[in-house]
Amino acid sequence: MPGEAVTLQLGHYAGCVGAHWWGLQAAALRSPAEAAEFRSTALLRTERAAGGRETLTPRLVALELKGGAGALRPGGGGPEAPVAWDGEVAAYLECASAGGSAPRDAGRRTEDASSDGAGSSSSSAQGASPAPSRRALSQEVYSGGSVQLWSDYLNVRLHPKSIYVIRQYMHDGECGCLEAFGQGESLLQDPGCIEELEDRLHFYVEECDYLQGFQVLCDLHNGFSGVGAKVTELLYDEYSGKGILTWGLTPVMSNMGDSQKNFYRLMNTALGIVHLSSHSSLFCPLSLSGSLGIKPQPPITFPYINYDASLDYQSSAVLAAALDTLTAPYRLCSSQGSMMHLAETLNFSGRKVVAAWASVPFPALRGYSLPDTLCAYQQDVPWKLLSSCRERKVSCCFAQSVVLRGICKESHISCPGKQPTSPLHTCESTEQILQCYLHTLFPGAFSTSHVLEQPCSTLPPYPQFFSPLLTRQGFLLDKPPSYSSTAVESIPVLAALQSSPVLHTLLYSLYKDLQQLNMRRWASFFAAGVEEGDFQEALQELRTLSQCYETGFEAEDSEDEADSD
Repeated sequence: MPGEAVTLQLGHYAGCVGAHWWGLQAAALRSPAEAAEFRSTALLRTERAAGGRETLTPRLVALELKGGAGALRPGGGGPEAPVAWDGEVAAYLECASAGGSAPRDAGRRTEDASSDGAGSSSSSAQGASPAPSRRALSQEVYSGGSVQLWSDYLNVRLHPKSIYVIRQYMHDGECGCLEAFGQGESLLQDPGCIEELEDRLHFYVEECDYLQGFQVLCDLHNGFSGVGAKVTELLYDEYSGKGILTWGLTPVMSNMGDSQKNFYRLMNTALGIVHLSSHSSLFCPLSLSGSLGIKPQPPITFPYINYDASLDYQSSAVLAAALDTLTAPYRLCSSQGSMMHLAETLNFSGRKVVAAWASVPFPALRGYSLPDTLCAYQQDVPWKLLSSCRERKVSCCFAQSVVLRGICKESHISCPGKQPTSPLHTCESTEQILQCYLHTLFPGAFSTSHVLEQPCSTLPPYPQFFSPLLTRQGFLLDKPPSYSSTAVESIPVLAALQSSPVLHTLLYSLYKDLQQLNMRRWASFFAAGVEEGDFQEALQELRTLSQCYETGFEAEDSEDEADSD
């Protein structure tokens, strides 16, 4: 058995992705037939709830800023009730030091995250207003209405040791924010903070029968990148030999006109990638933003999803579906592969950064076989790059781990007695079909693959932002239905982690952007705790890391640019 893993959730956007992800895992385990594919204990722990009923809670340590934990009890704990709860619930609001409640960002648009917008709501010093019923909140979330913090749509209970509130910084507001890498690093140099973190880690680690490693979900664009750098360093030192899979998360940034915030984001991202990858078994940047560099690019679009990129609630839901699929290899009952095994299949030759691709949903036509579907995509796989880089049209990668879910094992069968129309139609199983397809499109690459029958659940509080062309099970219709479309309850998903030359473009572009900036203009960033010499060293490490992904073509480009500097 591969064993259990502990998850660390660092930052607010990490919380948005995490809240959806825990909900997807809980939904997958409600049906005994569907739950048979996944080991519930890989990321979840059994806990006896009130009345003696056993429930599953995440093996989670979440670091959040003051005011960012919302309806969760200060110091940790679960939400007031699952989303399905009918009745009224009490509100647990964390009080600010001035006597009022911490501000909350109704709507959670990225541009509102550091200001008190007109839509923000806060409780008076006399007390909080009554909380809405969970049924009302569920309906609001389900319809795509305005939601508040990630804790409002978290529909699993958390252990009291899960939430650690960092009181030195505010989640919301113009000042007192955790905005620079150096601030985050300094937090984890405080003995009290380290002691709190280690106590929570030890609690979960000691109850594991066999610890296979750690998953780290970390905001990359703000000061939590510095927190993540120190956390992964601690894990690397204390738990040698265990897998550390780190996901660097960035929301779609809509307010790119603020030069200081844009510069801080760029610096935090570059330093985060260098430090997080150096202490992780594998590091993957995840974002729907078109670029992590200085020049903004339009957000990633999907043909059968109409999402609002400025709403973290919606963009994080797409990333959560991808994450739930990408992490399947070390959570399956049928797989003997661990987190470390997954990392070692991808991180050879110093390539510890990987790119994520996903098709959400996978465009499978209702009633068609898997070979028929894949034959329609013989030139390009129907997925999108989720690692904020210009997509390359050339199919090329060094190694990849691919998961296709929501496909019936019998879907490889075409019409009986019909002559096979392609090599894919001669395969005897869905696993063979996918392997044959990958071998054709990525010749020479080391490919591992899994095909799962269980789809990705999209029940509330997952947003309903799907095309009317999708059926209830997420399959494509030939034409729009004549009747009112029903809610999509699940979708098939195709996702992959790739060690690919596309990462040279991402990493080298960040290096070039920072190299061209005048660092003297941003003394405040370095005053927060980063020495300029250390930053220049990290910049060179970023360039060296980018060179690990060079092919002959990229190497020539790099040399030409170096000569022109």
